[in-house]
Amino acid sequence: MSVLQTEQFKPTKESVMSHQVPEWYNDCKLGIFIHFGLYSVPAYAPLGKQLGEVELDERWYAYNPYAEWYLNSLRIGYGPTYEHHVKTYGKDYDYNQFTEGLTCEHFNPKAWADLFKEAGAGYVVLTTKHHEGYCLWDSQYTDFNSVKTGPKRDILKELNQELKANDLRLGVYYSGIIDWQYSKQPMMSQYQVDHPDNDTQEYADYAFNQVKELIDEYKPSLIWNDILWPYAGMQRLPELLAHYYNTVAEGVIDDRWGEGYHDYTTKEYKMGERSLSEKWEMTRGIGHSFGYNELEGEDELISSRELIELLIDSVAYNGNLLINIGPKKDGSICPLQAQRLKELGAWLKIHGEAIYKTRPYKLQHEPIDGGEIYYTCTEEAVYALCTKLTSRHLELLPQGSHAELITPIHASLQMDDKLIIDIEDAIEDLSALVIKFKR
Repeated sequence: MSVLQTEQFKPTKESVMSHQVPEWYNDCKLGIFIHFGLYSVPAYAPLGKQLGEVELDERWYAYNPYAEWYLNSLRIGYGPTYEHHVKTYGKDYDYNQFTEGLTCEHFNPKAWADLFKEAGAGYVVLTTKHHEGYCLWDSQYTDFNSVKTGPKRDILKELNQELKANDLRLGVYYSGIIDWQYSKQPMMSQYQVDHPDNDTQEYADYAFNQVKELIDEYKPSLIWNDILWPYAGMQRLPELLAHYYNTVAEGVIDDRWGEGYHDYTTKEYKMGERSLSEKWEMTRGIGHSFGYNELEGEDELISSRELIELLIDSVAYNGNLLINIGPKKDGSICPLQAQRLKELGAWLKIHGEAIYKTRPYKLQHEPIDGGEIYYTCTEEAVYALCTKLTSRHLELLPQGSHAELITPIHASLQMDDKLIIDIEDAIEDLSALVIKFKR
């Protein structure tokens, strides 16, 4: 549904929750997430399983595979991260001293934006403030930011300028309810994550002012709040969101605010649900961590084929994919992560019409002999995206009056009551075979 902002949103829950998902978000399908902060300096987390594969208990938090949770893992006082910190930096080395190591001498916002454009993304979400409390813009509400300390650069401002030059939309991540600069208690359970000891009126006002600052200064197309919004400030949340929608005509928010506020829902690794009835977003890192983890090598990263399949699966079921990269402390992007984005972009350059501006078809997915099929559609066409191919001979039911191959390979097509495809080329390196049916 197209969004026409014909009236001002009121600072009430009813008014704010009447907001509709803008068409650009439904159309673009792919975003880039960037986790960058002080945690990029130690760049460490023990290798572990994906979120959703194991129970979130005390041991999980002590062995947290997310590098961006380094400070919390350190505060727990035992476990691999704590041991690594003591051995590498010393027991008395304060986490905030990592500002000295966030040098960003190779931070090239143009190169970042060019890469994201090459990847085929439509929007880019930067962690303006993660749980550690360090801000990547020149906030008037704290000196604990990248302009006053560390690289002495406004990361958000510089990146936003280059995103605009590449016609990419800006999204801002903000850690709403958690800020470890206002908290000293380590989090060792999901209850503590949802009810941190920094949830005070002072902090709630700080978070409100900072997000309003981001809205007024940068007018982001998307706000990605994390975990929850401070309970102490929940009564002012309709005011903040109404201000956002009135300021950014096609703005969109995620579902991590609490009390039902959202434009779309989120799924993180294997945790969360996808829905055909409302828009949702799949997010994960290229590795098992969002922040850069120097322990992650080729084996820990999602393959290009798996990344393409994840995008296809998400889009077929009414989702977007927000794939994350974690830059290094010098501002450079890991070559392995960059390569994944380039390979995804190369596939999209050929097959993008089966992804961008599509909608879910009446049939989303079905197995066939020799592979699996996902479907997307537009008003003019239905697309069959064949993945996990094990055979060069495929048979599927036609979804239109005429079929043509989008994938540039040698193959024969015969269509009667069935579409029979015989592929002449090898299929080992074929991520997905895409067929277009005209309606």
